[in-house]
Amino acid sequence: MIVCVCRRVSDREIARHARAGMDFDDIQFELGVATQCGQCEGCARDVVAQCSATQPVAAIQLASSILESRVWPARQPAAAA
Repeated sequence: MIVCVCRRVSDREIARHARAGMDFDDIQFELGVATQCGQCEGCARDVVAQCSATQPVAAIQLASSILESRVWPARQPAAAA
């Protein structure tokens, strides 16, 4: 999923850098995440915080909190054919 729309940075890119040992400041410098509008900073920091050798896939853990967000459109059930 795209975390930073301004720089088109995905959660996978952030997670890969975090697993390589980079902290948020290093990732921000390298990828440019949260350097323009700043709306993605919280989500980007969450991805970095959740990435470690024991939790390699941050996107799965973030998905439920994102879907429950007020700004994310509610999913509509598929119509039966």
